[in-house]
This record gives sequence, C-alpha cells and structure tokens, in this order.
Amino acid sequence: MTGRIVILNGAPRSGKSSIAKAMQARLPGHWINLGVDAQNASLPEALKPGIGLRPGGEMPELEPDVMRLYLALYDAIAAHARQGFDVVADLGHHDFYSTPLGILPRCAQRMAGLDVLFVGVLCPIETIMRRRNADPQGGFYAAGEGVPEPVRRWQEAVHVPGIYDLVVDTGTMTPDGCIDAIAAALAKPPQQRAFEKLAAMSPAPSAPADDRA
Repeated sequence: MTGRIVILNGAPRSGKSSIAKAMQARLPGHWINLGVDAQNASLPEALKPGIGLRPGGEMPELEPDVMRLYLALYDAIAAHARQGFDVVADLGHHDFYSTPLGILPRCAQRMAGLDVLFVGVLCPIETIMRRRNADPQGGFYAAGEGVPEPVRRWQEAVHVPGIYDLVVDTGTMTPDGCIDAIAAALAKPPQQRAFEKLAAMSPAPSAPADDRA
C-alpha cells in the first residue's frame, strides 16, 4: 500500500513549515518532510537557492537546474510513498521565471497513481512581513519597512493557477486548525484531485529534451 502525500504550497513565511511539523507530531503514520528547506540543506553553494528561487527571473542561468531539482524532488517523494511512507513537502511553486517553465504540471504528472493532497497555504502579506521582520535570519528573508518587491512577487505568483484540493489560511487559523482541515481532507478526499487537473495542463515548450514524466 502506498503512502499519502501532502504538498503544502505557499509563499515563504506563510507557515508551511509549522504545519509540516505539526503533521509529523499529530497525524497517524510516519510523515517524512521532503520540502524546500530539506532539499536546500543538501545543495552546494553553486545550486542555491535551488527550488527556492524567487519569482522574477533574477537568475536565468540557474533555471534549468531548478527544473531538474523539482523533478528529482518529486521523484523522491513518489519513491518514498511507494515504499509506504507518508510524505509532507512544504514548497513554493511559481512559474514567474525569465520564461515560463511549466514546472508544476510536470511535477503533477510524476505523481500519477499516488494519493496526493495539494494544499494552498494562504497568509496575508502583512502577517508575512511581521514574521520576516521578527526573524530575517541574517538577511535571508527580505525585511524592512513596507513590502519589498520580491515579497510582493511571491504573494502574487505562488498561487497561480490556484487549483487546490484544500486551502488553509494561517492568518486566521492555528497550525492545529490547519491540521484538522488536512486530516478531514485526507479522510474524505475530493473525487477529482488537483494534481490530476494540473497534470492535464500543457507545460511550457521550453522543457529539456530528456524530461520524461
């Protein structure tokens, strides 16, 4: 029997990591976290920020590697699930690169036949800025007065096209409240999953020739 997969998608500092940790603590099963932080911790400096590359096309030379890193990560998620492990991955999908790459549909295609719940993690930008200013982590997170342009780009790009199985709002919900909603969705999933819809979308034609779903 394959494991369950929960993909948490939202902007940095939206509360995804807190939800993932709460899932590991509260939900039955052995939940393995294979999200952006776990992957980035494994990367050499030349590949950073890896799949955390923010919207705006700022590092076009890194974009081919970002695509391959996403596909490799989803292959790893699928491999763990096929071994019976439950997987939670906190990510920030967007397609605002120097040219659209269609990464999310390609990743969804790799999950065919698996039990995937795609969760949109919303958070008001004011709350995100409070979190960034309270803990900028040595400048890793853009902070300061107002809303920096990179933060605004994240807020606008990360939830396109907005196809989810479940949406939670960490501005109004506690991590435990989010877990309760996720647990209910896992117990009674929608008839047609978000990843099935996303997999049917046409990815951008700029994919490398060796990209096989």
